[in-house]
Amino acid sequence: MKYSKSHDVMQRVLITITIYFLVAFSFYLFFAGHNNPGGGFIGGLMTASAFILIYLIFDRNVANRIIRFSFPGILATGLFVSLFVGLIGPVFGDEMFTQYFDYFDLPFFGEVELTTAVPFDFGIYLVVVGMAMAATVTIAEDESKWKS
Repeated sequence: MKYSKSHDVMQRVLITITIYFLVAFSFYLFFAGHNNPGGGFIGGLMTASAFILIYLIFDRNVANRIIRFSFPGILATGLFVSLFVGLIGPVFGDEMFTQYFDYFDLPFFGEVELTTAVPFDFGIYLVVVGMAMAATVTIAEDESKWKS
């Protein structure tokens, strides 16, 4: 694999390890956000920062092969998920964005609390990742202002 940027091997390996830690920490923040500080917004920002590191360390073409997502599509999917979860309340005669939760016995997990806040936060997570990356990639690909 050819790299066009002049990073040495040690730097690339350390940043790649850092990317894995950032993504793992973003999932921790996402799931901890219902009882502690965190949630979909900060988890999405951490994931977007990991993706930005991929664009910084590798060439844009290599990064586009690694990350095969359409960021506007991720943004639209997140908006749809959040709006869909928000509309569950009016379907059952409650206010919009009413949170529902209940306890279920799941195999291998035992008693688990399931809430509508988790899919709503997942939608916010997707919106933040999609928006941050769409803006970053759009700014980075605007070469006409950078060429002199």
